[in-house]
Amino acid sequence: MTTIALPAPDAAIVARRPAIVAELQKLLGADRVIGDEDGRRAYETDALTAYRRMPLAVVLPRSTEDVSAALRYCHANGIKVVARGAGTSLAGGALPAEDAVVIAVSKMTRVLEIDYANRTARLEAGITNLAITGAVSREGFFYAPDPSSQLACTLAGNIGMNSGGAHCLKYGVTTNNVHGVRIVLMDGEVVDIGGAHLDAGGYDLLGLIVGSEGQFGIVTEATVRIIKAAEGARPMMLGFSSSEVAGQCVSAVIGAGIVPVAIEFMDRPAIQICEAFAKAGYPMDVEALLIVEVEGSDVEIDDQLAAITAIARGFNPTVVKVSDSPEMSAKIWKGRKSAFGAVGRLADYLCMDGTIPLGKLPEVLVAITDICQQHQLKVANIFHAGDGNLHPLILFDANDASSAARAELAGAEILTLCVKVGGCLTGEHGVGIEKRDLMSVQFNPTDLAVQMRIKTLFDPDWLLNPAKVFPLDARLTAEPRVAA
Repeated sequence: MTTIALPAPDAAIVARRPAIVAELQKLLGADRVIGDEDGRRAYETDALTAYRRMPLAVVLPRSTEDVSAALRYCHANGIKVVARGAGTSLAGGALPAEDAVVIAVSKMTRVLEIDYANRTARLEAGITNLAITGAVSREGFFYAPDPSSQLACTLAGNIGMNSGGAHCLKYGVTTNNVHGVRIVLMDGEVVDIGGAHLDAGGYDLLGLIVGSEGQFGIVTEATVRIIKAAEGARPMMLGFSSSEVAGQCVSAVIGAGIVPVAIEFMDRPAIQICEAFAKAGYPMDVEALLIVEVEGSDVEIDDQLAAITAIARGFNPTVVKVSDSPEMSAKIWKGRKSAFGAVGRLADYLCMDGTIPLGKLPEVLVAITDICQQHQLKVANIFHAGDGNLHPLILFDANDASSAARAELAGAEILTLCVKVGGCLTGEHGVGIEKRDLMSVQFNPTDLAVQMRIKTLFDPDWLLNPAKVFPLDARLTAEPRVAA
């Protein structure tokens, strides 16, 4: 499945590969540069595995100074660069190119400073998402963003894609939890943006960096917000006779002014797949399942769950089950967090990442099923229902070219639908190459031109993360230096 166009590599750069590898090894040390074919192959794709490209070389820096030296060399020699964290991107955001050097920050994992009094932590960007919480949990704190890949994904990747997770309904996504970054620009300049304080003066440059998908520079350090953990938390499961009714219940809960920590959605196919994998105790006789978690003191938890139950009763749930133990809570969340892996055991899939207004949830769920049926495909819906971030998993056979092509068409129609009802193309996976050619669905030519001009300010020669985010034909209308 390779229907998305990728530019041909620069033959002159590719021909120089042995010399480039040797020069990088001399500059950084042989242990920090991978040049052999077997070593480079480990970096030829990310979690959008349908697309693979062997990188020119791979740099594994141990410090900001290493990143700066590597970028300065690549800039001077006109070599493209792809930033990489753990390679868990589902949109091809870390896909390399044959004429590009991959700079992977996964070795930069140090905790540099923890300030419990001011509730911040400063860390190297290669640290995993879950390890941040692990570093502060002994003092009763945690880091709020929690994407399903949090065991593996890095802070760098979270910043690049503005990742969220199940608990972003209450605590926000990455941009709401990062106070500052240290970023290395393409020419090697090291810049600090923001800091340990909540808001920096002047233009919101940090807001540009978070979610910029490696288009502006490589983040090597970040200062994040850490939060005091609540006294307790408890999930409940609500089962419904249809996905539409479950969607209506979600809208009603949020509309009532109740903000749970999380509201997660699974339809029947997803429930069956996740239960078979995790043995979480999910009800098997419902068409849709909501996992709703609240937190606070025991009294607060009981009051919130009672209020949510009362609202849910208006939609005739077939199952209302509140967790009665930490073990049961862990099983409920294990099933949800394992969902993508569980589906992957049974079939290849494309994971969509559109967002919609909550009020449109019932009609969009019906439309997603219709779209996939029209393309003769099955779909499992698993997503963050509380904030309208959809993750339909379109099941297909990667060994069948027709099945793969139909999956991509269905995915494009679903994302187009999200924009049509007032949403957008991505909630937390980024644009990458997957949604690159759909950007004109959401943005008009002027919008894209402004975005590309900002990209040009940070990266005048467009060497960073090539062929991502912006449609290839849109670049032809950008500044002459870019088009060249």
